[in-house]
Amino acid sequence: MLPVKCKPTLLIVGCGDVGLRVLRELRRRGSPWRVLALTSQPERRAELRAAGAIPLLGNLDDAASLGRLAGLANAVLHLAPPPLQGRSDPRTARLLQALSRRSAPQRLVYMSTTGVYGDCQGQWVPETRALNPQTDRAQRRVDAEQRVRHWARRQGCSSALLRVPGIYALDRTGGDPRERVRRGSPSLVPEEDGYTNHIQADDLARIALAALNQGLPLRAYNCGDEGRLRTGDHYDLVADCSGLPRPPRISWEQAQVQLSPMQLSFWGESRRLVSRRLQHELGVQLRYPTVEQALISAETA
Repeated sequence: MLPVKCKPTLLIVGCGDVGLRVLRELRRRGSPWRVLALTSQPERRAELRAAGAIPLLGNLDDAASLGRLAGLANAVLHLAPPPLQGRSDPRTARLLQALSRRSAPQRLVYMSTTGVYGDCQGQWVPETRALNPQTDRAQRRVDAEQRVRHWARRQGCSSALLRVPGIYALDRTGGDPRERVRRGSPSLVPEEDGYTNHIQADDLARIALAALNQGLPLRAYNCGDEGRLRTGDHYDLVADCSGLPRPPRISWEQAQVQLSPMQLSFWGESRRLVSRRLQHELGVQLRYPTVEQALISAETA
């Protein structure tokens, strides 16, 4: 009798919308992985099983609940966000400590944010640009990136960092750009507007799998699509493609009165991502290189 070959194990930490899309893509391809999904919510176990993962109960805010993760996985996809307060990411620290207690995984991919670059005043931004976080939210991501890199060097683990801009999908709760247009949420007047960057959620799931399979060690990857529009022009395009009225335009002075501090922090940063590594190193061809193509695909589906 021939020996049974066991599949390698992938652990997904933070299996929300993007994690579920990763599971969907693995199922479509015929998954080479046995997939575990860490969750702190017992009520999600049935959903995760149905999606093709084995649920594990654990909470990144409770180190004692993470003990069973040691030596469990060959690869880790870390999608969990930091806490909402502070300038460091103790959740990532606890996860890495738990993974270190026995043989470490061979690969780890961490989903970060392009906010780590700060305001670049509309300049083109490659992955080699110096980090300049300008909010606590972005500083927490820088802290997590540094922790992942230092840990990977010590453990001999191949790690990749995904720097992700605004995630959207027409079936994503809170991530459908048409909903923002329908609400009539304003944009800045053209002379004060900045550049925005996006990635479609299914494309991001495919990028994450490509990084797991062939990301270079200690490498960062910008995960932006080919859209090159200022924020207001982006939402004007969404409106035009969807047959909706274009959003109103307001000045920065008016925005400071009407918008929340978090919204203002997004509007206060402008950059254009250089994402050539996705194609040249990961071999990813985006299905939705622009939001216009995503909207057209939805109309013809």
